[in-house]
Amino acid sequence: MNKFVCIMMDRDNQRRMTMTRKTLITLALFGIITGLVLQPAMAKKGKGGGKPAPVPVLTAVEAADLLFMREEEKLARDVYRALYDMWGNQVFYNISLSEQKHTDAVLDLIVKYGLTDPASEFEGVFNDQHLQDLYDFLMDMGDDGELEALQVGVLIEVTDITDIEGCILRTDKADILNVYGNLLDGSFNHLDAFQRNVEAY
Repeated sequence: MNKFVCIMMDRDNQRRMTMTRKTLITLALFGIITGLVLQPAMAKKGKGGGKPAPVPVLTAVEAADLLFMREEEKLARDVYRALYDMWGNQVFYNISLSEQKHTDAVLDLIVKYGLTDPASEFEGVFNDQHLQDLYDFLMDMGDDGELEALQVGVLIEVTDITDIEGCILRTDKADILNVYGNLLDGSFNHLDAFQRNVEAY
């Protein structure tokens, strides 16, 4: 085989290799572009066409319970903050932090179900007149002495437990029941804490 033929074969081989590389690159780019185009459509299809799951409709009773519970948990928080400032007992401060989490958890449900939050931004102010009267009564009672203030804590938690148990009986929504269950557990723990402090006073 002469030198000229060898050179021509080498050139043919190089040309084929170059074409093969270009073909592979083209196919790879095509695959990437196709994937980018199809991925959102497939993701949308996999998620039910991109439509969010509908939020269940609340009954009037369920909605009223959530709005009441939002303010009742706020009442507990506001009273405990005020009694901590008044008497400096750490139990009021610690439980007020828990009550803040409780009222926030109920607020999350209110937002989820498209309700209007009844809670005032001001401490000691309530939209529900029954809760406003209760707050004023409890603050007068707590002002009489530290023991009376601890008894206010007992009264609040017993009232909360009764009200939460009633709310639980009036709903079948899993997310609401979960929140109410957490609130109920918290109230039993708070009641134990206040009763221990009353007994130790």
